[in-house]
Amino acid sequence: MGEPLKIAVLYDVWGEDEEPRSEKPAETGRRRKEKEDREEILEALTKLGHDASYYVLDGRAQSLHGLAKCGADLVFNLTESYAGDDTKEMNVAAYMELIGLRYTGAGPHAHFLAQDKATAKKMFAFHNIRTPYFATVYRGHLDHAHDIKFPLIVKPQLEDGSIGIDAQAVVGSVKELMERVAYVQNEFDSPVLIEEYIEGREIYAAILGSYERIEVLPLVELDLSQLPEGTPRIASRAVKFERDSEAYKLTESKIADDLDAETIQKLGDTALAAYRAVKLRDYGRVDMRLTSGGEVYVIEANPNPWLSSKHEFAMAAKKSGRSYTELIASIVEMALNRYRLTKSWNN
Repeated sequence: MGEPLKIAVLYDVWGEDEEPRSEKPAETGRRRKEKEDREEILEALTKLGHDASYYVLDGRAQSLHGLAKCGADLVFNLTESYAGDDTKEMNVAAYMELIGLRYTGAGPHAHFLAQDKATAKKMFAFHNIRTPYFATVYRGHLDHAHDIKFPLIVKPQLEDGSIGIDAQAVVGSVKELMERVAYVQNEFDSPVLIEEYIEGREIYAAILGSYERIEVLPLVELDLSQLPEGTPRIASRAVKFERDSEAYKLTESKIADDLDAETIQKLGDTALAAYRAVKLRDYGRVDMRLTSGGEVYVIEANPNPWLSSKHEFAMAAKKSGRSYTELIASIVEMALNRYRLTKSWNN
C-alpha cells in the first residue's frame, strides 16, 4: 500500500429530513438492516491507514462549496443523485472535474451514457455488442425503432435501481404495451424504453480497472429460476428490494460456478467490451442475459455499483481471492493510477 491519504467518502442526502437516499423506504430492500456500504468503505479505508471521513452533499450550494475546500487527496464517490434527482448524478462527477478533485469511479461521460439506456444500447450496437432490439417513445414521439417483437419489457429510459420494473413490465400484446407505456409516462414522466424480452439467465460481471489494466471478476448469477410459473424472470423492484415479497424470498445471487470455460470467456469478453463502450473506469458492473442457446445479450452497464460486502460486486471480489478491505484498496489504487497516467499523458 502507498502513503496514507486524506480520503473523503462522498454520499448524498435529500429531503427536509436529510435522510440518506439509500435508507429511504423506497430504496431499502436488500440494504435495510445491513451496514451501509459507506460505513464498510470508511472502515476499510481506516484499516488501510488512510485518514478517511464522510462528506455529505445535501443539495445545497454550501455543500458544493465545502466540497471544493475539503482538502481531500481523493474522493471515494458514492453519490447516487443530487438533491434527489438521479439524472444529476453525472453533474457531481463533472463538478469534481471542474474543481480538480481526484475521485473514484465513473466520469461524467460514463454516467450519462450508462444512465440513458437507449444511448447506451446504441453504443453497444456500434461496437457490435449484442443487446435486445428496442425502441423509445415519449408522448407520441417514437425513436430508433427496430422491428421488435413480443414479448417486450417496458421500463423508464432514464431510471436505475429497477425503478418502474415489476411483473407487469413484461407485455405480450399491443393492448398491454399501450397500457404500460402510458403508466411509465404518467408515473415517472420519463421517456419509455421498449425492448425485446430475452429469456435466459441473469448474469453479472463485476469489472475492476481502467484503460488496459482491467480485470473481469468471477461471474455472479441472480438466480430467478424459483419464481412461480408465469412470473417473468426479471430483476424487478420486488426481487431486488422488497424483503417481504415472495419474489425477494425466492431469488438469490450466487457465483455462477456451473459455466464452462468457453461460456465464461464469451461472457467476460462481452462484458469488457460493454464496459469500455460506455467509458466505465475503476469499477463497474455489466448485466447480461445468457440464453439456453449460449447467446449473450448486454442489458445494461452500471457505473459505481453498490459495494456492500453482502452483495454481488463484493461477492465476485471475494471469489477472486480479495478480502473486502483489499477490494476497497484496489479501487483506490485504480483511481490513483488513472490520475498518474493522465498526468503523464498531459505532460
